[in-house]
Amino acid sequence: MSQWSQVQQLEIKFLEQVDQFYDDNFPMEIRHLLAQWIESQDWEAAANNEAMAMILLQNLIIQVDEQLDRVSQEKNLLLIHNLKRVRKLLQGKYHGNPMHIAVIISNCLREERRILAAASMPVQGPLEKSLQNSVVSERQRNVEHKVSAIKNSAQMTDQDVKYLEDLQEEFDFRYKTIQSLEQNDKNSALIKQEMLALQAMLNTLDYKRKEVLSKIGRVIHEIDILMSNMLTEELLDWKRRQQIACIGGPLHGGLDQLQNCFTLLAESLFQVRRQLEKLDELLTRLTYDGDPIPVQRPQLLEKVNFLLYNLFRNSFVVERQPCMPTHPQRPMVLKTLIQFTVKLRLLIKLPELNYQIRVKATIDNNRRFVLCGTHVKAMNMDESANGSLSVEFRHLQPKEMKTSAGSKGNEGPHMVTEELHSISFETQVCLYGLTINLETSSLPVVMISNVSQLPNAWASIIWYNLSTNDPQNLSFFNNPPAATLSQLLEVLSWQFSSYVGRGLNSEQLNMLAEKLMGQQVSYNDYQLSWAKFCKEHLPGKSFTFWVWLEAILDLIKKHILPLWIDGYVMGFVSKEKERILLKDKTPGTFLLRFSESNLGGITFTWVDQLENGDVTFHSVEPYNKGRLSALPFADILRDYKVIMADNVPENPLKYLYPDIPKDKAFGKHYSCQPNEVSKPSDGGVKGYVPSVFIPVSKILNDSTEPHSPSDLLPMSPSVYAVLREHLSPTAIETAVSCKLSPS
Repeated sequence: MSQWSQVQQLEIKFLEQVDQFYDDNFPMEIRHLLAQWIESQDWEAAANNEAMAMILLQNLIIQVDEQLDRVSQEKNLLLIHNLKRVRKLLQGKYHGNPMHIAVIISNCLREERRILAAASMPVQGPLEKSLQNSVVSERQRNVEHKVSAIKNSAQMTDQDVKYLEDLQEEFDFRYKTIQSLEQNDKNSALIKQEMLALQAMLNTLDYKRKEVLSKIGRVIHEIDILMSNMLTEELLDWKRRQQIACIGGPLHGGLDQLQNCFTLLAESLFQVRRQLEKLDELLTRLTYDGDPIPVQRPQLLEKVNFLLYNLFRNSFVVERQPCMPTHPQRPMVLKTLIQFTVKLRLLIKLPELNYQIRVKATIDNNRRFVLCGTHVKAMNMDESANGSLSVEFRHLQPKEMKTSAGSKGNEGPHMVTEELHSISFETQVCLYGLTINLETSSLPVVMISNVSQLPNAWASIIWYNLSTNDPQNLSFFNNPPAATLSQLLEVLSWQFSSYVGRGLNSEQLNMLAEKLMGQQVSYNDYQLSWAKFCKEHLPGKSFTFWVWLEAILDLIKKHILPLWIDGYVMGFVSKEKERILLKDKTPGTFLLRFSESNLGGITFTWVDQLENGDVTFHSVEPYNKGRLSALPFADILRDYKVIMADNVPENPLKYLYPDIPKDKAFGKHYSCQPNEVSKPSDGGVKGYVPSVFIPVSKILNDSTEPHSPSDLLPMSPSVYAVLREHLSPTAIETAVSCKLSPS
């Protein structure tokens, strides 16, 4: 089943998450129509290779053309229109930057895998629960309801101001009419009656002025209360959800809803400001003793301007945190002289501001780093699919400055990966006579000078964003706080779901907890130190817990990803636990686990039964990335052979734990049958007897210690022909037998 087919079967709450990241940059109809083709391409590699990205873009357009031909024959007018629009988009937007579409598609596929992984996990962790509680949802609905009510109140006040203006115009006309009469006419009874009517009208004007000012005051007060409480909390919650999403957590939606609220409030405040300007205009035409306008209007205008200033200041946000396109799963880790992207948005979406706001990007002013590339750009509504007022910097590069001595600063691994920096942004809004200076900053970033520093740098990003919601604590690692182990384990599971498409279950997390704590613990409230996580070596090992885990992530991603996603790799299980699991199973039952002593290694252990009935276990020497680069792991499991004493070589692996036939579990991942190796009769290089290399190991009956592999001795054709009677050509060519160990 294709990944897209699995996505379509998700519950509605997960489908809503999928809907959030498909937009006009990569329309969902293309994802749907070209599902299998899209999933069969290596978009992640193309994201870092312009030539490959251009080829994939051209092939994507060809695929769209083929679909267009098909739907044209079916006369599906709506789909024809959409596909023509998409084709125009692909050619126009990405022809000059094909890697951009590769990054977008790669990110979409990765997010799909993360959501599928989250949907398969039965229990939410404490962090995810806190982000999705009913109190937050209720507050969101309340904010939207109150904003709508405020907008309606401001519009109703507009009608009151218009009525007041009409009433004053009538009063002004009637008053000037009387004033234009001769003195004798003014003393008539009719005129005296008109004067009394004008006095009554003036009283009504006074009442209406006070009423309008009171309504304006109430609108301002409601906006003030909403901004000070619920809207501020909503914005802080969104920023916290963004932090969590950056370290692999659930996608953070809600920014469009916040934009709608901010925009409506800004529109309401500007509407109130116009109402106050209209009152000032009416004041210049008519005033009187006790007139409320000159007393109340200045205070109300000052409050409106203050609220607009705060609203704009809070609306300037980093929509997408700094990230290198080459490492989309590792945001906020930036390598010197490597481009990164960052996107900002102004949540107040007013057409008058389009292309009028220029944003300048800088790095924190410690003078150690500077930003190279285009660091000033105008915000606009054209680049975003939803028409938001935003700007994306795509060509920024951090550069380390030389010290006065002529050498660069200290680039030791611990110093670099625990030193936090901030990318700052500033701009100025000039609108309707107001000038507002805006500033915002990214979450703390870690600068590295070598890609080997990336794992530890990413650990720093994880620890910071797990431990604090302070967006700018650059001295955090001067005294890093401990983290709750239950929350850390949840974040570690997210590393697997976001990076390799499947999170960790409770048993796997328990093993990691034991690995961290050295014993079985109840980890709900246990506090773990930063040093224990990332700096102190594991007992008896030359590496830290995090380096060990990161090597496993890399192994899965590059060599056993399909097996991991299918759930056939138990992975995190101790030697003691695996023997407990296997001891009562049918001989030949095996499981796959990650090596605890070798970085980035995977091994398999099977159970066997001796002639006397005793149970024995065999674990193969761990396979690392070097060996797996030469041979797919599924093929190793298929063709693996051992020689027990002087018996015929056989594959001891029969059932994947608990009782799944091996070929049923891994059959779809086997590569095509390898080509037949050269037969002895085919001849070889002139002057030499043809030969093949086959590594062979033996397990002796009187010892649990296996022999070392033979030294890959060349076999003559006659010996090889005999061996072919007992081994398939596939097994011989793949040559997967390897050194065994009893643990």
